[in-house]
Amino acid sequence: MKQIFPSHYFLLPCLILLLLLATFGFVAAQQHTQAPSHEYVSTGAIKGIILTSDGKPVEFASIMLKGTSKGDMSSEDGKFHLRNVKEGTHTIITKYIGIPDQEKEVTVIAGQTSFLKVLLPTSAQQLNEVVIIDKKSANQKPVSVGKIAIDPMDLPQSTIIIEREVLEQQQALHLSEVLQNVSGVYQMGNTGGTQEEIASRGFAMGSSNTFKNGSRFNNGVMPELTSVEKVEILKGSNALLYGNVAAGGVLNLITKKPKFESGGEVSLRAGSYDLYKPSLDVYGAVNNSDKVAYRLNTTYEKANSFRNIVNSERFYINPSLLIQATSKTQLLLEADYLKDNRVPDYGLGAINYSIPDVPRNRFLGATWANYEAIQKTATATVTHKLNNAWTIKGVTSFQEFSKEEYGTGRPSSTNIKGDGTFTRSLQQTGIFEKYYLGQLDVTGNFSTGFLKHNLLIGADVDRYRTEVPTYAIFADRSNPQKASTAYDVINIFNPETFASQRTDIPGTKILTTAYTPINRMGTYVQDLLHVTDKIKVLAGIRYSYQRTNSGTAKKYDAAFSPRAGVVYQPRKATSVFASYANSFAVNTAISVTGRADLPPSIIDQYEVGVKNELFKGLLSANVTAYRIINSNVAQLILPATANNAFELAGTTASKGLEVDLMSKSIRGFSFIGGYSYNDTRFIKSSVNVEGSRLRYNPAHTANASLYYTVTGNNKLNGLNLGFTSFYIGDRLAGRSTRTNVANDTWQLMPLPDYFLFDTHIGYTLNKVSLRVKVTNLFNQLSYNAHDDNSINPIAPRQFTTTVSYKF
Repeated sequence: MKQIFPSHYFLLPCLILLLLLATFGFVAAQQHTQAPSHEYVSTGAIKGIILTSDGKPVEFASIMLKGTSKGDMSSEDGKFHLRNVKEGTHTIITKYIGIPDQEKEVTVIAGQTSFLKVLLPTSAQQLNEVVIIDKKSANQKPVSVGKIAIDPMDLPQSTIIIEREVLEQQQALHLSEVLQNVSGVYQMGNTGGTQEEIASRGFAMGSSNTFKNGSRFNNGVMPELTSVEKVEILKGSNALLYGNVAAGGVLNLITKKPKFESGGEVSLRAGSYDLYKPSLDVYGAVNNSDKVAYRLNTTYEKANSFRNIVNSERFYINPSLLIQATSKTQLLLEADYLKDNRVPDYGLGAINYSIPDVPRNRFLGATWANYEAIQKTATATVTHKLNNAWTIKGVTSFQEFSKEEYGTGRPSSTNIKGDGTFTRSLQQTGIFEKYYLGQLDVTGNFSTGFLKHNLLIGADVDRYRTEVPTYAIFADRSNPQKASTAYDVINIFNPETFASQRTDIPGTKILTTAYTPINRMGTYVQDLLHVTDKIKVLAGIRYSYQRTNSGTAKKYDAAFSPRAGVVYQPRKATSVFASYANSFAVNTAISVTGRADLPPSIIDQYEVGVKNELFKGLLSANVTAYRIINSNVAQLILPATANNAFELAGTTASKGLEVDLMSKSIRGFSFIGGYSYNDTRFIKSSVNVEGSRLRYNPAHTANASLYYTVTGNNKLNGLNLGFTSFYIGDRLAGRSTRTNVANDTWQLMPLPDYFLFDTHIGYTLNKVSLRVKVTNLFNQLSYNAHDDNSINPIAPRQFTTTVSYKF
């Protein structure tokens, strides 16, 4: 077999890049922390500590030698160090957000170190009231979706957390806006305008890859962000933790938790196209108890759209209760309810696999079309600390999801003629799903000889109960008893035909219902071995079992999912890693036996990377390279058999590079940036052209966000500014080109790349905040697509304003 992308051609430059970055981080640290090898007799040094008036150390204070460019920043213990200071008396200026500058004189003697203690005129409590600084960097925040608290610097895997502060600054309304802060995770489609299809590293993040508080949720509806505290992304293979999840990564929404102090927030958001969204968040202790706390989030949203006819209305509520049963046992109860109604919108359509030149706002569906989704979830989490080293955590959850949609069919190359004539048919779809999960994890820290262990042992069981009805539609006016989906004819270029379109709603009925129960279970063990302070090894394995019932047929699948990785830390602030893991995908196609008995496809993933904490942790700079190979893709047997049987004969490969940058807030400034390169192709295929790209995946993405908050004793205190940019490269939609198929008319359809620029400004006075945001500042036009039948233009320039009051 000819390899299109030999692995050594890909891995060699990546390894060189990682080595250079690791060397850069190490050399930079040495230059920052080590004294020069030679000593000038006319210079000395100044060491010092910054404390609050009540004796607490102050981190991130800026220390400057007056009249020079020499300076330092205080560490977590409040200490600083200035080297090569000329002999004599100098003035040290100490700056900290919200505190007047402090000046103190110090005398430097050649060849000696002078000591200086600076006291800020405020207590630690008052300092926190002036400005809240997260003392943990991006590489110090473990992701809860990893099931065990592992320092990201010890984890041979890429992780990203987007905090609530960013969501508020960006006034994020949709999940896709949040993910614009994450390299390599992107929106791949927008089917019907009712959901956002998310992907990573060339693989779709379906409902098996999306989680809320650690439990799967159906992403067939747009999730509500009002209650979200943070968004976690654990990139790469996570089959050991969750079974048959796609190889690109998993996404976890963490909702806001109860608090024992009383408070809350009420807000109103309004924006372009009649967007109105009031929200309420309230929390506190039940009857001033120190054992039981509550929280309630709720919101209502109503909006029109830049697309004619299209509108939406949704309601959401999220109650939660925290019970501190004992000092070691905690029970967290969470639930939410979402009802989403909107007009389904399959966009502009395609003519011969090309996007037609029609106005951005033109709607091609029926005026009465409707989509309704209802999602209910309930989760109970019990956490019990056996002692300081061992913890047991149990999770049980339930989800009920239903979706019904009725309207005209998708406009595509198969039903729109070259002159724009669109023969519309009707379609009705539905799904009714119940999902149950039970999960138990035991985590612990212990030592065996010189080895330190961070151990995870767990098991989970879950089951789906899914019903999918088939509908009969009676659209024939002349014979209402005859099943027919033919509706009417319009011309997408001629608005006059829209005025004469049919507006009646033909009757329907359910013909059959397919009932598909799925039962799954898995057991897993994972251990992080601390071999030395600089070398860590992560190893584990999972066994998964799944039974699928389809009518009278039963299908059994089982797979082992190992993972192994090594981490080398030449210094505390630099971590270099390499790892291997695999995942599996269940195949439901018919094999040559005439039964759905194809085994799972096993997907191998190799990953190398470097994580750097630069400038005393002020900037996290991470680079990851990966290669993902699915060497047994299910492919149609050619020439086709009578029952269109499949075999495991195809190969796809995904390779890529990701860069993630994230800073802490310093002097009011903070930054998020990233870049990703991805190339996913058919390497071997009996159906698709070998070497062709898989659809929907951009070759390049990039993002950069800069925020500034004014603090201190001035009139602009409370003002915050932000600028965000996002780039998504060229992608392909349409139908993947095929080989060995006579008279094949399928084509790939290129989608243009685009830049998005957003700006936002906010001002907070006491407890009242006002935020204004402009999205798509330069009114760029591009599209999200699904095949050639849901070509949805991105939104034009829009304005949003949010007023909130905290109490």
